[in-house]
Amino acid sequence: MTYRTSLGVAVIGAGRMGADHVRRISEVTSGAHVTAVVDVDIDRAKTVAADVEGCAAYGDVAEAMASPDVDAVLLASPGVAHEAALLTAFEHDLPVLCEKPLTPDAASALRVLEAEQRLGHRRVQVGFMRRYDHEYIKLKALLDSGELGRPLMLHNRHRNPSCPPDFTSAMLINDSVTHEMDITRWLLGQEITSVTVLRPRPSGNAPEGLADPQFVVFETDGGALVDVEIYVNARYGYQVQAEAVCEHGIARIGDRHDMLVSTGGRWGGTVTPGFVERFEEAYDREVQAWIDATRRGEVTGPSAWDGYAVAAVCEAGIRAQTEGRRVEVELADRPALYI
Repeated sequence: MTYRTSLGVAVIGAGRMGADHVRRISEVTSGAHVTAVVDVDIDRAKTVAADVEGCAAYGDVAEAMASPDVDAVLLASPGVAHEAALLTAFEHDLPVLCEKPLTPDAASALRVLEAEQRLGHRRVQVGFMRRYDHEYIKLKALLDSGELGRPLMLHNRHRNPSCPPDFTSAMLINDSVTHEMDITRWLLGQEITSVTVLRPRPSGNAPEGLADPQFVVFETDGGALVDVEIYVNARYGYQVQAEAVCEHGIARIGDRHDMLVSTGGRWGGTVTPGFVERFEEAYDREVQAWIDATRRGEVTGPSAWDGYAVAAVCEAGIRAQTEGRRVEVELADRPALYI
């Protein structure tokens, strides 16, 4: 497929994330423009598309992908709709940046994986944006250098100021800890083999029925232990931290001490209010990398295999959460396309 000088992108999903990606492609990144916005709510699609010159609104995914103005797809619809959209994109051999999750469960993710293999080449980059955050990039480079020796443990903290009223305990795993699942695999270069979920007494800030916070433990095939403190009603702000404990030293990211102020008998800095602000630059870098690779005819970044592996870990995590025991991850053999 030959692409134009500027890549024509169809953004699927006109909600908060989709609308933000339309803005990002239109105002921040280079080398692409939005030619279509798709949403089952056609009025919402029209509202978002109206701000972009030459952009059409669609209520049907297949119709948008068949347009000659569409060279690539950014998928930001709810996860339950991803499988059908991905398979349609494969029919047109269109490259896709798919926001996480790849699909909501391992079985459907495996079907996507198998369909992509039948194409004989990668078409999907999964939107695990932390891989594009400058602090995580530095930590990855340090671990890969071997300067600190082998990583033995990885401590993660993931805190939100609050959660929506319909947020469930399962969503702590599927919507939040899913990021730590991917970043653990990427930082360590190891697969997660088991999950254990421990629960302290719930916070009084959590909505009734929500077991928040929780403490999640991963074991890996490289012998590392990884823990995740997930706390989605911490109130004070949004904060993500990681600390790698290695043979010859320790490395920590996420403190973001850009400026500390001492005044009136107090000292401190600021904490970002939400994930969009904390990872805005990572989202920009992720989308630009996808555009650049697509224009070169390449697919880089997190693969469909990474999306499938995280879906499998999520399933083990939900079982560990509900059954109160250590659960092993069931993972298919990794195909040659993703090695």
